[in-house]
Amino acid sequence: MPQNRETGAEGNRFGREYGERIAAALGAELLKSGSNECILDHKRVSLHCASVRTTSVGVLYDMLERVDAVSAAFQQDDGSFQVFQLTPHQYKENMRQTGSRGASARKVGLVTRAVFAREGKQVGVVRV
Repeated sequence: MPQNRETGAEGNRFGREYGERIAAALGAELLKSGSNECILDHKRVSLHCASVRTTSVGVLYDMLERVDAVSAAFQQDDGSFQVFQLTPHQYKENMRQTGSRGASARKVGLVTRAVFAREGKQVGVVRV
């Protein structure tokens, strides 16, 4: 199902609510309030969260140029989050452009949960 303004705002709220908690559980240090960039295991990482029904995460193209890794925390049926990590190169190799015609048009690449599970390094399972 395509995203609209309402579902996009809902996803943004979800990511902000859980992102800080997941970062703390992983021992990551957020670089600034309201950002999903953090330091995790001495690497600059872009951390993204997805609810149980969400099949992909999106990253700004310019962010892929300044991070060492992209981490995605995918919520499981039991409420926990399975966290995977891809290199920026792996992310770029597997991304598709967002279908958005709004502010993120031609600025965001999406990668599916299946790609993170298949090609990513599992960072852990987090309960928050």
